[in-house]
Amino acid sequence: MSRIGKMPIPVPADIKVDIKGQVISISGKNGKLERKVLPELEVSVKDQEIIVENRDNSKRTNAFRGMTRSLINNMVIGVSNGFKKTLVVEGVGYKVNMAGKTLTLNVGYSNPVEFPVPEGVQVTVDGNTKIIVESNDKELLGLTSAKIREVRKPEPYKGKGIRYEDEHIVRKVGKAGAAA
Repeated sequence: MSRIGKMPIPVPADIKVDIKGQVISISGKNGKLERKVLPELEVSVKDQEIIVENRDNSKRTNAFRGMTRSLINNMVIGVSNGFKKTLVVEGVGYKVNMAGKTLTLNVGYSNPVEFPVPEGVQVTVDGNTKIIVESNDKELLGLTSAKIREVRKPEPYKGKGIRYEDEHIVRKVGKAGAAA
């Protein structure tokens, strides 16, 4: 049995849960999120708690039960509190700028990189070197943050590039130590 899948999801009072067939939609102060659930799973609401149950007892269904429970829990957290990731731009002359729905990254290439921000994600720039990405959808937030980081991944010698705020870059020693 899935230990995570067995746990009920507590629903705060200001969150509205609507289940129509295999589609669950959750709305709150930060917006509305929808997700389609596998037909092998049954989602129900009892006493301000969301419960995910199996319709059959296969190993595959049990694995999806835990994943579905985590995804629904992230939806509840997203519409009530939201999610946030911070990226740091490091390097001489590296800077970022936000204009409308386009993030402009000057990260060592001959031309600046224009990154269109997807719908449902808010990006703010703090100073010239901090990018704050916020969304109520955790999956979309992670994808957007990863795509921004992919523009210039941090390199191991000087640490230049775009990295997550809590990410540690393992540094390598340069050529000078090997010549002796």
